[in-house]
Amino acid sequence: MIPQVVTYCQRRGDGTWLRLYVPVVPVLLILSPLLVLGVVAGIVACVIFGIRVVDALLGTGRLLWSLPGTQFHLDDGQFAVHIDVS
Repeated sequence: MIPQVVTYCQRRGDGTWLRLYVPVVPVLLILSPLLVLGVVAGIVACVIFGIRVVDALLGTGRLLWSLPGTQFHLDDGQFAVHIDVS
């Protein structure tokens, strides 16, 4: 299952929170030309460094498949960032 929404929360200096909800599928559709270039560059890099392309694609797929449910929290005094992939 691919992630549906990425939630980005940031605490500002005055204590208020900035929350952004980023839908994944529309962003992927908008950035799809760059995604194609990234895949081609990854395949070229695999050939240059002697990595099997199928193994690299399987590893990338497994990484993307495990993203839903991932949370990242960083809190440093007045500054805080929370990212939730769901």
